[in-house]
Formats: sequence, structure tokens, C-alpha cells
Amino acid sequence: MPSALFAAGAFLGLLTHVEAHPTASDWTYPPACCKGDHSTGDCQAIPGRDVSKGRHGFTVVLHPGDHHLVTKKQRFLIPYGDEIPSGDNDYHICLHPTEEHMNCFFAPPDGV
Repeated sequence: MPSALFAAGAFLGLLTHVEAHPTASDWTYPPACCKGDHSTGDCQAIPGRDVSKGRHGFTVVLHPGDHHLVTKKQRFLIPYGDEIPSGDNDYHICLHPTEEHMNCFFAPPDGV
């Protein structure tokens, strides 16, 4: 029985590794946010100029080139409290299942 538990745990560990990938600054996106790898993943750092703070939350305006999945201008409103602390001083966004859908948004610790 212990070997079956070990095998199940190892399998789950592999699934987590496959679904999430590290950022350029070497922290890893949560598996629930990111699907794929560096080239096919839906999470990526975005320029700070794309993010502004308003009364109710963050506004993110992405243009083609700001994220590898973006082909046309996209605008997202992320209410305060829905952001996830980033592991570096950059903003990151995960777009899934399409570029029109924001799955996760990461803000630097001083981003709020």
C-alpha cells in the first residue's frame, strides 16, 4: 500500500510540474493559473505601463506584443483583493482559455 501512495503522489507531482512553469525570475506560477510551458503557457509578465490603479481595482490594458497570446487590444478590471502577490516586482497575467479571459493576475507586493 505505501508504494501505491508513493506512486500516486509522484504522479500528482508530475502533473503539477507539467501544468505550471517558472517565470523569468524563477518563481513558479500556481498550477491552477498556468497551463503549458514558457512558449505555450498562458501566463507571462506584462509591462507595468499596462496597469493602472483606480478606486475599485486594477485596470489592465494589453496590446499585441505585451503578452504572447494577445492579438488585439484587451482590457480587464481586476477588483482589489482578487490579485495574487507576485514573486518578483513585476505584474503578470494568465489568459485562459482565450486571450479575452483573464484567469489570474499577479501584482508586486507594493502594487496595491
